[in-house]
Amino acid sequence: MPPYIAPEENALIGIWGKPTSTLDWCEENYVTTYYVAEFWNTISNLAMILPALVGVWCCFKFELEMRYLLSYLGLLLVGIGSLLFHGTLRYGMQLLDELPMLILSSFILYSLYEMGQVQGAKTVRTYITATILVTY
Repeated sequence: MPPYIAPEENALIGIWGKPTSTLDWCEENYVTTYYVAEFWNTISNLAMILPALVGVWCCFKFELEMRYLLSYLGLLLVGIGSLLFHGTLRYGMQLLDELPMLILSSFILYSLYEMGQVQGAKTVRTYITATILVTY
């Protein structure tokens, strides 16, 4: 994790007020618009949100397994959380950005692990792996 970068004292303050997050990325705050702290970081999250929405739609259309739907919903949550964080630079939104990333990566690792398992056969190793990933 990068070190804490304190915002400049003379930085622009937008509609969300002074940033409370522990990170302030290299983009200058509120330069493009008064309503979005890091405009280009915020806009770039559409590249994560739109494919996730298409994936959710495909899951329903083609009746894919639940793990695919949950993976796409997790990616959607990561994209929305990141959009909110970079748009506001508030600590609560930072948690919505970072925590879903950890949960989604654990879930995807578990799903990849399960691909090698026989359908319906649960082993002790499966439960141990799931427990480790959840506690991670």
